[in-house]
Amino acid sequence: MQDLIKKAGQVKMLILDVDGILSNGQIIYDATGTETKAFSVQDGIGIKSLARYGILTAIITGRSSPMVDKRAVEIGIDYVVQGRDDKLIALNELLLTLDPKLNISAADCAYMGDDLPDIKAMQTVGFAATVPNAHTEVINRSDMVTTRSGGMGAVREVCDLILKGHGHYQDFIARYTLDESSQDNLS
Repeated sequence: MQDLIKKAGQVKMLILDVDGILSNGQIIYDATGTETKAFSVQDGIGIKSLARYGILTAIITGRSSPMVDKRAVEIGIDYVVQGRDDKLIALNELLLTLDPKLNISAADCAYMGDDLPDIKAMQTVGFAATVPNAHTEVINRSDMVTTRSGGMGAVREVCDLILKGHGHYQDFIARYTLDESSQDNLS
């Protein structure tokens, strides 16, 4: 586990797939044909926690959905790339658009995906994570498999690990507790 925390401590940007990672992977249409998705509030808090400590976040997804844009704005995702089947090309293009002062390469990124289109991007980054119901080939190529499924807090597990790796986890938790040791952090 310490090796995993150390590896997570190198992450400067977390890149997420949507279907199966930020959502449970189901695509639901209502009677009018409008697509809906469910997102985890816990994942949102985890993503916001990364921003608090200067860790960037991005979405790269093969589908396009206005709900993804809406959720990304709500939780402060820095970059959103939709409608891209080749996730590796999308990842490389995203990295080229970043301010060079950020000094972020693929090796500085974590990528969380769950299916075959995610594998090449996952193999390119410094830290790869997935969910327990991911395709077997994705699981076999991941540094971390979360205990929770996509859309059910899996992203939060990765965010917490990244915070631990950067040494910010206890400070983040202290914001929400009334423990004596955290009183100094509330002022």
